[in-house]
Amino acid sequence: MSTAIGIRSFGAYIPARRMQRSEIAKAHAWALPGLRGLGKGEKAFCSWDEDVITMAVEASRDCLRGQDVNALARLCLASTSAPFADVQNATLIASALGAPRNVATSDQTASTRAGLSALSHACQSGGSQLLVAGEKRRTKLGSAQEMLFGDGAAALLLGSGDDLLATYLGSESLSVPFVDHFRESNSDYEYAWEERWIRDEGVGKLVPEAVNALLQRLGKTAADVAHFGLAGGGPRADGFAAKKIGIADAAVLPDLRNNVGDTGAAHSLLLLTEALERAQAGDLIIIAAFAQGCEVIAFEMGAKGSDTGRSGLAGNLARRHEETAYMKMLSFSGEIEVEWGMRSETDQKTALTQQYRVADQTFEFVGGKCRDCDTIQFPRLPNCVNCGAFDTQSPAPLADEKAKVLTVTADWLMFSQSPPLYMGLSQFDNGARMLMEIVDVGPEGIDVGTPLEMTFRIKELDKMRGYRRYFWKARPIVSAAGE
Repeated sequence: MSTAIGIRSFGAYIPARRMQRSEIAKAHAWALPGLRGLGKGEKAFCSWDEDVITMAVEASRDCLRGQDVNALARLCLASTSAPFADVQNATLIASALGAPRNVATSDQTASTRAGLSALSHACQSGGSQLLVAGEKRRTKLGSAQEMLFGDGAAALLLGSGDDLLATYLGSESLSVPFVDHFRESNSDYEYAWEERWIRDEGVGKLVPEAVNALLQRLGKTAADVAHFGLAGGGPRADGFAAKKIGIADAAVLPDLRNNVGDTGAAHSLLLLTEALERAQAGDLIIIAAFAQGCEVIAFEMGAKGSDTGRSGLAGNLARRHEETAYMKMLSFSGEIEVEWGMRSETDQKTALTQQYRVADQTFEFVGGKCRDCDTIQFPRLPNCVNCGAFDTQSPAPLADEKAKVLTVTADWLMFSQSPPLYMGLSQFDNGARMLMEIVDVGPEGIDVGTPLEMTFRIKELDKMRGYRRYFWKARPIVSAAGE
């Protein structure tokens, strides 16, 4: 008797900043008044210090709460917009998570179908695997993509056993040269074809073919589907496809386009996390991704299990800061270059030799704890900062430690791509104390005593050489209600 394979845990990350689409449409009204038709709702967008890697790390941390990271055998990143073309992005993610050195890492790309394709392959191979998908796609100013696309990431921990959150039932792949959009390797922006043709010839024919083939093989019917999600194909494509297949309207998942946006390769996995949060034991979940054909996967929901403290998709949707400054979004995405003055004119070259030597400190955020006096410090140095003892430092992980604001300053003079620069002493609950940058501060500011959690971000952007250095920053803990 074969052992069941499926999902053990899940996690998500949506950037806190939400741009109101009406403000984007307003900025282009002088030339492109037709964009007003896409001006409803909001889209999630990254701060200047967020990218696919940082979002993937945060989604993975959310997924791995209460799980043994040392048991991971494989880690795969799916994305069409990962920052590095010739550095394995998944390896940097594994390092930030503290995964074992012998974990097998890989990047999967070249299609917005990549996330669901990677999930299908992972479920067929078995073993303890972490699959994460993230997207931060650039868009031309004034394009429909600028209105529709959003940033985000999702992570799934896969394994085998009898206590799975959801059991893998099967998958179906349909690969045809139906090119609805494309982006050349050396291009920043994608080109999309006519929406009605994509809907009628693509979504309306290819998605039902793939879904019906899977349902038939599983001995299921459209009426058995409790939760259905479709990534790709444009607005309202999910309802259109569901009707063609015969899936009930009530089974179609909210497509996240109104409050997050189309997140490309991550969208199918975010829809799956949405289904996992909603489903009851025994529910049939069908998720499809349309792009150069169609990928479809089926799961049967198991028992919910105990609460791991994850934020999940619902928690990330609640953690939001409304933005109306369109120029801020353009600056963060690199579409415009602001004249920041002389304080910004510094060389941000990263010494790769030093980065490697202190990798556990910078990527994993591991400090030191003195074996003589129990003082915790960062960085980890040969001598204890308290008692001065030599060579007494044991590893002290800080990434998952909670802290509070001890002192804080909002600095408008120091260069920051998101002024003001919030800096302050973070007092960790385990006794450590560290001067840190504080991010995701709302318009109300931040006070002494505010609870903090750690988040993985870009520390420096080396625009001269095209490299980015990562480190940890603090951010205010927001309640589930988003207060």
